[in-house]
Parts: sequence; structure tokens; C-alpha cells
Amino acid sequence: MQHSVNKLPATFCAEMQALLGAETSEFLHAIMQEPVVSIRCNDKVPVPTQDLQPVAWCPDAYYLPQRPVFTLDPHFHGGAYYVQEASSMFLYQALSETVSSQACVLDLCAAPGGKSTLAAHYLKEGFLVANEVVRSRAYILAENLQKWGVPNVAVTNNYPADLGRLTAQFDAILVDAPCSGEGMFRKDEGAITEWSPENVAMCAQRQREIISDVWDALKQGGVLIYSTCTYNTAENEDNVRWMQEELGAEYVPLNVPSEWNITTWGAGYRFLPHKTQGEGLFMAVLRKTDGLLSPKKVKAKSVQKSAFPFPDELRRWITCEATPLALPDNLWCLTDGTYTPLLQQLVANFRPMYIGVQVAQQKGRSLIPQPSLALSKVLNTSLFQEVHLAKDEALNYLRGEALSLQDVQPAYVLMTYEGLPLGWMKHLGNRANNLYPNEWRIRHL
Repeated sequence: MQHSVNKLPATFCAEMQALLGAETSEFLHAIMQEPVVSIRCNDKVPVPTQDLQPVAWCPDAYYLPQRPVFTLDPHFHGGAYYVQEASSMFLYQALSETVSSQACVLDLCAAPGGKSTLAAHYLKEGFLVANEVVRSRAYILAENLQKWGVPNVAVTNNYPADLGRLTAQFDAILVDAPCSGEGMFRKDEGAITEWSPENVAMCAQRQREIISDVWDALKQGGVLIYSTCTYNTAENEDNVRWMQEELGAEYVPLNVPSEWNITTWGAGYRFLPHKTQGEGLFMAVLRKTDGLLSPKKVKAKSVQKSAFPFPDELRRWITCEATPLALPDNLWCLTDGTYTPLLQQLVANFRPMYIGVQVAQQKGRSLIPQPSLALSKVLNTSLFQEVHLAKDEALNYLRGEALSLQDVQPAYVLMTYEGLPLGWMKHLGNRANNLYPNEWRIRHL
């Protein structure tokens, strides 16, 4: 549904006139049109894309001609693709030019997970800590990263200042800062009603506080990738200038082909909807050249040991080399041993919500496979019975309904759709329990 330009705040329109001049009318018309829809494909199973227009600045990303009902597609629930706004996929360009695929990266304001799934996918031999301060949103972030299926992630629920105590830990930090949301006007009418010059000023100040709080966690020579979904200069170029002047950060230009129609006014890159297919976005890369703002230490606590020894058979449940890590509630996860010291710190001193591949929960001698294992790219499918579901059966499974399993031995059974694992059922012989997580289930079809 298109919106009227008359709904936009007059002060906002005047500010855009000052920024854009003769382009203002075209810009205002564009932000009242229907938003474009785009997806970024995973490599779990092939996704038909031959008739789709690619997103120029991100591989395996495409525009859709219209918005389907994603809830009705089991591929969506199984992590075959992620529905992500196209402009924000420019993160790939920033990462590929400035960050090694072996890096340790923090995504500070990560929910719902678009940039995190992209970064985790890029970091083939690296590691991503994805953080979200709002706990309800952190659950959504953890769900989306589990469905993406990569083993090299941890999800935390901490304040920026908490993570700032991890001195010189990260090669790169992503800050998709909470902002006034001007770039979301055509997607979210609430962003229009909440906008005010006072809110813009408050957001700009808060963004500086967030960056100051986490700055010490960035290694010297590391990069901070700063982004907002807003247009004003106070939250964008002015904050970049502040980082240069107050933190000694060095602006890092990127190689951006002119045919992408991305706008730059000095330090940073702007996505304007009358020029690029996507929502409003600003992004800038800055390199840390100076040392610490104020040295901090994490008060070390001991890692709680599991009540059980690690069951070696769990190593066979995945297809890569991994190091076990015990989590609360007798959960076992497997991770890249390179990052064990960091993960032990997260478990002991922070609020981790999800780490690595949570393989199994141990109850006595029983090992209960976890949802993240079913969705993981490193699941050893040869060890488990599979049931291949038709689309209507898959949707019923995703709703949490009971299914009848034929010709299956009593055991944990992997439920799949067109080769894509969705989750587990426990076949008891005379019946089968649906183990798809209650909080992930489809509520309405």
C-alpha cells in the first residue's frame, strides 16, 4: 500500500530539501512507494533463482518480484534463505574489502539477524559474537542464527559496556546503531509518527555512547563498520567525524562501482531509494589507530563444569572437528577450539544464549538431540533416520502437530523437506512426539 507524502513530518521534508536539493521531490515520491523485497540464499540446498534479479553488492542475493507469504514456505523455516533488506547487504562489500574470513567479529546490535547471518556466512574460518541487549529480540536473533546453520557463532544478551571489557578481543565490530529510522518510513508507519528533531538528537548522542562503550574491545588496527537506517547527517557523517576527532579513527574508503548508484558525501555510503533498490541506509568503515579509552578488566569467574563427562559419541553427530563446551542445563555444544578461551569467558562472565552447535542435552544416560543440530550444516545425517515430508506435512510439522511415522524404528528421527532438515521427532513405536520448539512454531497459516 502506497503512502501519502503529506504524512511525512514537515521538518523532515525541509531537512531532506537542504540535503538533496533538486532530487528531493523524486526522493520523497520514492519513500512513499511499496518497499522492494529481497532474499539472501544459504548453501544448504539449491534455491531457484534463475529468473531473479541479483543484488549487485552481495553474492547469492536476489530481488523478488513481489512479497510471497514466507510462512507458507518450509525452505524459509529451514534456513535455505534469509529475507533481508537489500541495502543492508552492502555489509558484504565492507567485510570482503576490510576483514579477513578468519577474523573474530562482534555484531553489537545484532537482532533480528540479517547482518549476523551474512557475517557468519562470510567468516568461514572465523568466529562471530552476535549481541542483542533486548532479551526478547535476542531470542529471535538466536533462532535465526540456528536456522542459518553455521557453527562459528555465539549469541549474547549484554550491554555494550559489558562487551567493552573484552579488551582488544575483536578484529572487527559491527554497529548497526539504534537510530531515528528515517530509512524505514515506507516500511513502518510507526517510524513516521515517532520521528522528531529531538529524537534525532537523542539517537545521535546514544550512538556515540554505544561506540565509546565498546571501543576498547576492538583491536588496534581493527575496523568498526558503522551503519544506520536513517538519512540525517547528525546520526551519520557527523558521527563519523566525531569518531575521527575523538577516537582517532581513520576512515576507510571502499571500492564502489558507479553503476551501483550509491551516494557518498565525504565519509560514508548512502543508499537512497530513488537511486538504489532498497531502503535508506548509511554505512561507513573506520579503522582503529589509537589505543584504549580506559582499560577495563573482566572479573574472572570459573566456568561451571558439567555434571557429566563429555559423551564421545557426540563427536560423530557432526562432520567437522570440534571442541566440547558444557553449558547450563547439561547442554553440550561443539565449537572450534581456537575460540575456547573466549567462549569460556562468555559462559562464565556474560549472558550467552546460544553457542556453536548445541548438539545434545544430557539427562542421565540419555542424549536428546537439539534443534540447532538438526538445522546445522555440520550435522552428520548418516547417523539418523530421515522422514521426507511433502509440503503440507512439513507445514503441519512446523505447526507442532503430531504426525504418523510409517516404517521407522523407534528413535530420534530427522524430519526433512526437499532435502532440507527441519527438526526432530521422537518415534516411540506406537506414537511420535513432535520436538519442533514451541516458540518457533507457526501460529497461523
